[in-house]
Amino acid sequence: MTLLTIFKGVLSGVLMSTAVFGFAGAETVSAATSKFKDVPASHWASSSIEAAVKKGYFKGYGKGVFKPNATVTRDEFAALMARVSKLTPTEEKTNVFNDLKNHWSSKEVDRAVSLGFINPKDYPNGFKPNTALTREEMAKWLSSGLAAKDKEFKQALEDTKTTLIPVKEAFKPGISQASIPYIAVAMGTNLMSGYPDGSFGLKNTTTRAETSAILLRLEKVNNQSADSFTDLNELRMVGTKKTNLELVTPFTTGNTSFSDISGKKKTFRNGAGTLEVHRFIAVDTQKWNAKKSVYAPFFVADSDKDFINQRKVFPSFLQITIYPKSKNFDVSHYYNGTIDFTNGGPIINDLPNKFGYNTLPRMDTKEFFADKSKGVTLWVTHYLKDGQFNSQIDMDDGSVVYFSQK
Repeated sequence: MTLLTIFKGVLSGVLMSTAVFGFAGAETVSAATSKFKDVPASHWASSSIEAAVKKGYFKGYGKGVFKPNATVTRDEFAALMARVSKLTPTEEKTNVFNDLKNHWSSKEVDRAVSLGFINPKDYPNGFKPNTALTREEMAKWLSSGLAAKDKEFKQALEDTKTTLIPVKEAFKPGISQASIPYIAVAMGTNLMSGYPDGSFGLKNTTTRAETSAILLRLEKVNNQSADSFTDLNELRMVGTKKTNLELVTPFTTGNTSFSDISGKKKTFRNGAGTLEVHRFIAVDTQKWNAKKSVYAPFFVADSDKDFINQRKVFPSFLQITIYPKSKNFDVSHYYNGTIDFTNGGPIINDLPNKFGYNTLPRMDTKEFFADKSKGVTLWVTHYLKDGQFNSQIDMDDGSVVYFSQK
């Protein structure tokens, strides 16, 4: 049974001590009434709210009010996850949280825990039901629910533990290692997405309007297999193979693997320092308005269009950490010290600033590398030409990866 079965249930007609996403004792709007005074047709989520209400997922408030901008709390979202489920948990958890004794949501929260949405270990100091649910929490609850009922989604969580999430928090202030796979599954299935400024908004709260849209997406996700999601497949590949090369380009590493060299050291031939390689990301821009790669907005800007289109190349991006050794190390030490594919150029658009990652400096390079003996992680770029690309990377321990045409 898939999680789609879970969301076939409805909240309408169920007697509750507190209306889901409403106040205790509030007059609820009938599920058949889908128009609210505070949700005009021009509202971005009007159709989602209407659909969610008709399905019985939501109840409005009295006098035709929905309160689309109201913040969703932990107990409300737990109740929503639990009450729409018709599944019988393998094990019924009871009295999971001491601070829910005599609370209206206690049974619903227990049921959400039993169904795998919530891990009690995440709340060692109590559930604190009235706390606003963060987007980071929501991603974990949704992804955990998928994994609890589908072994392929569970495997997707394993595959994305070390993937790169294409949002600015991947660098600053950083996503906790524990949260990476849950956000990867939530974004890879399009259950959740980032904001226009490039952030995911880890600590942002979620509104009733946003939740209505997410629930409708979840219906569709639950009807699909984990490997049917292109973005999730790419995030999984980057997590396991450290590159998306074969997924989005006509190139291959053949019988070698980029993961075999990831995390290993290479000494500059001029002795000026060493570097470590991490990931290799490519983007298919052959159709500019339909770029192939979840990382396209992360690395490729409109300002790159003419250069890339005229040359008909595949932009690619290598993540490395440089450990300077020579005194007054600058970018020329790097260029002269590497002659294989670890030698790349700077990213010249504004995306490094937007997302907060480093690229090779073009000015004041001595100052950039000063006091960086402990290493500086950055991205360098290459442009791969179809029919004209053949290269390799050799590491100090003898491991090697080859790049060539498929």
